[in-house]
Amino acid sequence: MNLGVILLILLFYLRRPMGPIEVSAEWKRIINGGMIAAFVLWALANSGIPLISQIALFLNFGLGALIVYITLRNPELQHRKGMVYAWMPIMALMVIEEIVKLISPSFFESIEVYLGTATFFAIIWAIVMWINNSKQRKALEKERLKVLQKEQEYKVTEALKAQLEKQVQQRTKEITQKKNELEKALQELKSAQNQLIHSEKMASLGELTAGIAHEIQNPLNFVNNFSEVSAELIEEAQVEMTAGNQEDAKEILDDLKENLQKILHHGKRADSIVKGMLLHSRSSSGLKEKADINALADEYLRLSYHGLRAKDKSFTADFKIELDESIEPIDIVPGDIGRVLLNLINNGFYAADEKKKELEKEGQRDFMPTVWVKTKKIPNGVKITVRDNGKGIPKDIQSKIFQPFFTTKPTGKGTGLGLSMSYDIITNGHGGDLKVNSIAGEFTEFEIIIPQTTNS
Repeated sequence: MNLGVILLILLFYLRRPMGPIEVSAEWKRIINGGMIAAFVLWALANSGIPLISQIALFLNFGLGALIVYITLRNPELQHRKGMVYAWMPIMALMVIEEIVKLISPSFFESIEVYLGTATFFAIIWAIVMWINNSKQRKALEKERLKVLQKEQEYKVTEALKAQLEKQVQQRTKEITQKKNELEKALQELKSAQNQLIHSEKMASLGELTAGIAHEIQNPLNFVNNFSEVSAELIEEAQVEMTAGNQEDAKEILDDLKENLQKILHHGKRADSIVKGMLLHSRSSSGLKEKADINALADEYLRLSYHGLRAKDKSFTADFKIELDESIEPIDIVPGDIGRVLLNLINNGFYAADEKKKELEKEGQRDFMPTVWVKTKKIPNGVKITVRDNGKGIPKDIQSKIFQPFFTTKPTGKGTGLGLSMSYDIITNGHGGDLKVNSIAGEFTEFEIIIPQTTNS
């Protein structure tokens, strides 16, 4: 093996990648030129032409030194330093051998044995370094494969990420579209619900108005009658005063005063009925005020009865009321509690009347539809009970009757919002409770609990 072959081997390995490390295209071009030069010099050095062989040999020395220098100094070729270190001793011995042979052949013969020994150890050194360099190259090759695998995984991950992002965008678009559709449907549902609530409210207002027309007639009749009597008493008083009968005139004036007090009383009664109707018809403000539960229960029981009588002349029923006089005024929204009472009492009369009609079809005519309203003071609150002797509510649907739009009435007879609104008013509006107890075919009883102290 001569120097030219070694240089070709070095240049061949310099241009090859070592694991993930590769030389640039520019350096590959330079190294390719160096390989051509090394091959040409190797051919000339072995041509056998004395002068040309010597010149080619020394140019090989220079090329070898240049390769060593560039490899050790250039950061881009640092990964091949081990290869250079492996061949440097052999290259140095070849240079020394040629120089000594040229200068003093006799001296070369005297040290040729030593040079051979040194060459032997240099070859061993080269083999050891070659093995070590091969291990490093294999380790770097493994590292390169790992890097390539990671790059492949990264590319796959990026592709999956892009695909996922596309799917997410598509899904987001679909969800947004569904959301908009649901919001639109919700708005339409709210609008329909508001219309149904308004219809329910107007229906109860119609029933209330019919009852009010009957109830307000009584105080108006009293006002009219006492007004006529009072006008006659004034004429009599004038006659007596003209005649000088002061005592008789005074008695007449006392009667007139009593009549005026009765007119005032019945006028206030009519005024309270009208105010109750206005309170029921307008939107609830949600503001609580002190109110007499007993008066409220009594008034709405009578209004419900007379309202149903005004709507249906054939309607006959009885009602009973039991009031706890120890109940003090309590903080409530009177209009809202009035709606609840009117709804429950109307339902009671309806259920009892339906039962009467069914029994009459069977030939039983002694049944009297009845609604009971009872108030009772309880610790920290008031309990109002509304009971009827109607058809009752089956056990399996009792848990559903407070759900919106659920009704036991035939189509067109109810909206299914009355009990739902009542439950909301009592529980959410007043912090109380609304319960039902019923036996099918016998009775239904609603129990309203209103706490004494509630948030206003």
